[in-house]
This record gives sequence, C-alpha cells and structure tokens, in this order.
Amino acid sequence: MRITFASYNIHKGVGVDGRRDADRIVTVLREIDADVIALQECDYRFGERESVLPKAMLDDTPWRAAPVAKRPRSLGWHGNALLVRRDIEIADAQPVDLPTLEPRGAVRADLMIEGRHLRVLGTHLDLSGLRRRDQIRAILRHCDSCEADCPTVMMGDFNQWGRANGVLREFAGSWSTLALGNSFPSRRPIAPLDRIVHSPGWTCREAGVHHSALAAVASDHLPVRAMLELDA
Repeated sequence: MRITFASYNIHKGVGVDGRRDADRIVTVLREIDADVIALQECDYRFGERESVLPKAMLDDTPWRAAPVAKRPRSLGWHGNALLVRRDIEIADAQPVDLPTLEPRGAVRADLMIEGRHLRVLGTHLDLSGLRRRDQIRAILRHCDSCEADCPTVMMGDFNQWGRANGVLREFAGSWSTLALGNSFPSRRPIAPLDRIVHSPGWTCREAGVHHSALAAVASDHLPVRAMLELDA
C-alpha cells in the first residue's frame, strides 16, 4: 500500500509577489496530488483565526480537513491543518498543545486505509532551537500516550536549517528523516526547513521538493512530498 504525503507552509496565502491568492494555493495542492497534506500558516493569526482557504473552496477538491480546529472559522490549530483524501477514513483527530513562548501547535489524525491503522502529525516549530527540541519531545510523548501504536508520519515546517543537527537529533532512534532538499525561500531555495520523518513500518519509495513555476510564487516555501509504502 503506497500513500503520498506532503507538507506545505502556505504563508497565509500570500505569495512572493505580495498577493494573497487562495486559488493558486489550491492549484499547487492539485499539482502535488498527495493523499494526506499537512498545511502550516493556513489560518489568520488574530481575531477569529479564520481560514485563509475558504472552506467552500475545499468542497471542490479531493480533500477534506481533519476536525482539529477549536474555532468554527478555523481550518486548523495555530495555523496547522491536515487535509485528507475523501476516501480515507479519519478514525480520530485532535490538536496538540506545544511548549512555547509564541503561538505554536501540532495536529494529529489517526487514519484507516484498507483496514490498516496509521497516524499522521503536522506541525510548525519555533524559531528557537531550544524550543524546537522541547516541542518535538512533546509531540513524541503525545504519540507514546496514544492508545494504539501504529506506523506514523510527522511533517511540517521544522525551522531547522541544518540537515542532521538540532531538533533532528530527537529522531536519532528508530525514526527516519527523509532527504528532501531545500524548500525555502521558494524562488531560490537554500534551506531544508520543511521536513517529513517517519517511524518504523514504512519504506520510502520517492521523496523530494515540489518545484513548479506556480509553487515558486504562491508562497515563500515550496511544498515537500514523499511516497511511502506500508510494510507488510
């Protein structure tokens, strides 16, 4: 069973040209064509935390949002959302609070695909290296506290410039960090800020940065994408 995962910091829908354009964000999502997509910066930060992608717009896409929002007009939690292809069952979903000095969070969904149970998490980590490590530890503790252990994928904007240091040391055990490439800034990417990591139970068949003409202007980040196969 092969499942395509993607992560995309959509910068509140504002492209490098300074225009806010939800339509082109959705077009990039269609280009990626993933089964599960973690979004960052998908809600406005203040007020009612309204989604920058109108919910009615998602009705015309292959995905629905996992129910993690705490506010009626939000798509996610602290800007983090999970889009799941409509034929995939969402068994459970919830926001995850993270230790931080600024608003940060994570979201988690347990999915059922062809009778297999899997878990996916999306997050946007702090700018501070110390806080990032605390936040990943909190997410890993949350996974350990879940009732069922299952193959897990974690993805998002880790704000980590180095390729093997800092917060990535928290995955030095059984987790695998995929080599995706540079995703920031979108026009001339020099930093691998956007990451996908997975627990045992997966084999990576394909992974990389999605770099199209539209993606280069739609946000200041490029999306990252991985095709993973569930082990038998």
